Amino acid sequence: MQGGSKVLFLLMFILASGNFGYAQNGIKEAKAYQEKLNKDFANPKESPLEEKDLKNFTGLDFFEINKDYILEAEFVRTPAEPPFLMKTSTDRTPVYVKYGELYFKLKDKDFKLNVYQNQELVQDPEYYDYLFIPFTDLTNGRSTYGGGRYLDFRIPESKMVVLDFNRAYNPYCAYSGRFSCPGPPAENNLDTEVLAGVKAFEKP
Repeated sequence: MQGGSKVLFLLMFILASGNFGYAQNGIKEAKAYQEKLNKDFANPKESPLEEKDLKNFTGLDFFEINKDYILEAEFVRTPAEPPFLMKTSTDRTPVYVKYGELYFKLKDKDFKLNVYQNQELVQDPEYYDYLFIPFTDLTNGRSTYGGGRYLDFRIPESKMVVLDFNRAYNPYCAYSGRFSCPGPPAENNLDTEVLAGVKAFEKP
């Protein structure tokens, strides 16, 4: 093997090994996240389920964890955005600010999602760095909840971040009318199917 070919082969091997490790770690983390979500839903003190649904609860219905939905995204901060009232499933209108944008590629297509910051949570020491990604996609109303799904996020320390749709979850309104849930803004509609995360809740 020529010297240049050796270098190229070694570089390709390193990149492939890095991507494999990255995906494997992401799969483990997604599995742990989904297991915790099931534990929270089974806990009467934390569960959004109605009492009658909780009695028969055996676990949420997830898409199979898929490494193709663990993506690298570019985070772009959008400073000086004006506060706005986000619509919810009730008359409640919490104040949010668009904090940034995420640019990523999914199924060989380019997409963008806006990232929002709740202005009330900013005052909470536990959630001061919490960001919120509500989104819709082409599965809503079919295999997933019609009102869209959410992703939790934290203020990143670098420009490149991990976006894992295996962690997409339903708003509590999918399980009970007792809750007031933000509706994803129109600009966060993804014109593709996101076959990852929590599926629609089918009551027993």
